[in-house]
Amino acid sequence: MAGAFNGFGQKAIPFLKALDFHQSREWFQENRDLYQSELHEPFCDLVETLSERFAAAGLGLRGDRKKSLFRINRDVRFSKDKRPYNRHLSAILSPDGTKMEQGVFYVHIGLERCFAGVAWWQPGPELLQAMRKAIVTKPAAFRAMVTALKKGGLVLDSEDCLKRAPRGFEDVSEDDLAQAVRNRHFVVRHEIDPATIYSPALVDDLVGFTLRAKPLLGWGRAIQGKIG
Repeated sequence: MAGAFNGFGQKAIPFLKALDFHQSREWFQENRDLYQSELHEPFCDLVETLSERFAAAGLGLRGDRKKSLFRINRDVRFSKDKRPYNRHLSAILSPDGTKMEQGVFYVHIGLERCFAGVAWWQPGPELLQAMRKAIVTKPAAFRAMVTALKKGGLVLDSEDCLKRAPRGFEDVSEDDLAQAVRNRHFVVRHEIDPATIYSPALVDDLVGFTLRAKPLLGWGRAIQGKIG
């Protein structure tokens, strides 16, 4: 049943701890009802509540309880780590409601941490090249976006960036632009206080973050629109 998000169940994180300890399909099946009531159904409600709020705020991001959530089961086919279950639940809201689109909102509720992100994550070669070119050829627009993010307390994440300038960008001399063209992703993150996941106030927190991240969405969409 769809409903407004009222918070995750008090046993949500204890369930993840126990699941991580057992890592057993038998245990999971025995405790599936707890998973549904404390984690899965509230997460579905969160996605649909955010989808409504994002639409009202004109953010161009949506999702639903069927398509947006990642499975708690791990894909172990190509992994040395054969544990069958994740230590977290996560979901994506995107312009078309699928997980395949770029310029997305991501939310992650897990044992180690709870966080959200707005991201152009692993953009394809054409889009990534266009973003890098835009940084160099229209530095004022890029810097205005960075400044707008900073006013909202956000900074572009440089994790996983290239160690050297990509081909064709070796001559970029200004430090901020040289750093930016080495990015493989364009991401801002927001740490969620784990104590807030049990309350409907989590929705306001996440909507506020996404509004502060809107300059990054707008910058990427303008570039994407020119190559689309």
